[in-house]
Amino acid sequence: MPLDSRIDEITDRIRERSRSTRDLYLERMREQAQKGPRRAHLECGNQAHAYAAMGEDKGDLVADRAPNIGIVTAYNDMLSAHQPFKDYPDRIKAAARTVGATAQVAGGVPAMCDGVTQGQNGMELSLFSRDVIALATGVALSHNTFDSALYLGICDKIVPGLVIAAATFGYLPGIFVPAGPMTSGLGNEEKSQVRRDFAEGKIDRAELMKAEMASYHGPGTCTFYGTANSNQMLMEFMGLHLPGASFINPGTPLRDALTDAATVQATKITALGNAYTPVCDVLDERAYVNGLVGLMATGGSTNLVLHLIAMARASGVQLTCADFDAVSDVTPLMARVYPNGLADVNHFHAAGGLPFMIGRLLEAGLLHEDVQTVAGQGLSAYATEPKLTGDRIEWTPGPKDSLNDRILKTPDAPFDHHGGLKQVHGNLGLGVIKISAVAPELHVIEAPARIFHSQDDVKVAFRAGELDRDGVIVVRYQGPRANGMPELHGLTPVLTVLLQRGYRVALVTDGRMSGASGKVPAAIHVAPEALDGGLIGKLQDGDLIRVDAVKGTLDVLTEGVAGRDVPRPDLSHNEYGLGRELFSLFRASAGPSDRGAGVVI
Repeated sequence: MPLDSRIDEITDRIRERSRSTRDLYLERMREQAQKGPRRAHLECGNQAHAYAAMGEDKGDLVADRAPNIGIVTAYNDMLSAHQPFKDYPDRIKAAARTVGATAQVAGGVPAMCDGVTQGQNGMELSLFSRDVIALATGVALSHNTFDSALYLGICDKIVPGLVIAAATFGYLPGIFVPAGPMTSGLGNEEKSQVRRDFAEGKIDRAELMKAEMASYHGPGTCTFYGTANSNQMLMEFMGLHLPGASFINPGTPLRDALTDAATVQATKITALGNAYTPVCDVLDERAYVNGLVGLMATGGSTNLVLHLIAMARASGVQLTCADFDAVSDVTPLMARVYPNGLADVNHFHAAGGLPFMIGRLLEAGLLHEDVQTVAGQGLSAYATEPKLTGDRIEWTPGPKDSLNDRILKTPDAPFDHHGGLKQVHGNLGLGVIKISAVAPELHVIEAPARIFHSQDDVKVAFRAGELDRDGVIVVRYQGPRANGMPELHGLTPVLTVLLQRGYRVALVTDGRMSGASGKVPAAIHVAPEALDGGLIGKLQDGDLIRVDAVKGTLDVLTEGVAGRDVPRPDLSHNEYGLGRELFSLFRASAGPSDRGAGVVI
């Protein structure tokens, strides 16, 4: 099937918009690549330091006979998703030796868990950790001793930070190596109902804890389709994983075999051989459009609106919120995975998963097939799935038909004919809203505003019965410059309960909400943020707000708002405690959300 003309036009607009920055980026990457293998430029003393602890591999490293792989790992054993990475370096080194190559842990990067910090002060460092991860990866690779890299990371800010760094070192080949999702526990909808019952005071904390522990119960990513699993989807659609690698559970023979295969592939695509595949050639405008299509077709996390813009900037590609809107308009919603449905990612994978989706989207002409990937030329390889025969992986064609049409549908008979992510803009600024799980009758909300400066204040008002009415809950001073743009997940149970009580409510915020907003119409990432002069900072209780996901508008209808003085709440409590003192430079330097809310890019 030829490429859909609408996808072609969107790609052309991005290509033209990015021409100067992309050309400069590629010029710099080619210049670095022409300098040849990294280790060739090190003095003897430099090399001796680099190889001192390498034991039996020293000879190969000194002789420069074989590729040396740099491992950048986000391992820690507090994150369930990253705990499996503990043994990966030894496995990678052993796999490299089987083909005469070497591997070294180049460095570690921090990996914080949004699940642990939700509603806590530490969440104010979460978005900024993306930039810290990019910086830490830059330090790791600055030793200039590697011919390719393996990036070990999964969760919310970790993969975007690693991609930013991989793009910055784009002359190096690089493969992203996942660890997979935990096995299914307590169903996500059951867990969410328990949370709503707790918010209403129907159950005690012991019952809540029991449900949470049954849901988050073992190694691997959380099983709902949040940012972590959206990241894994993205790495396949953009050709940075091996095909079918995303959703294989940890600790299984196939998972181990895929890690071995990624290692071997990383030795094949260096500049020392004939299949040189630098990251800069993978991450072009076509790859980013494929990523956008994947995000919309799966109903992925709104956090990727921030991250994809920042990732693209690192590779010279200029994405805008309008690109997300345009791709969403032409991409069918093919998947229902919680919070957009009842299935979890294991059910999604069993129903056909990414090989099915990529194959059918290619057939529909909605993806660029003619892309470079770490697995070779062409995205068609990602319509296959890995199977283990003995100790050997074979990639076989993925399913052509959904194995569960309550979870996966075809592009010609989808759950919806658009991806469910909309740009909204008006006199309140620019934001995004995810409506893939929002009831159609809630796509337009016009109601009086209720103004808050923290999600805790919203909860207090809820418990006091002050929110039992139609209204638009405005939570401001939550942008990157105000307090690091924390997730506002704690509002999901409260707002969902209000909807269940029959009230028409919406959320408007300059903070983040991710896809966990679920059934709640939520205009998020509003820019300019309140601290940066946005009109959201001048709103008062009772102002009439209209959130219109149909027309894509976000407006205050009350007259005279722009002429008001801007109230400046005391934000000093955001400046200290749990390391926030160390991030004052980040808050002061952060870009606007519609530019990726970046600090280093």
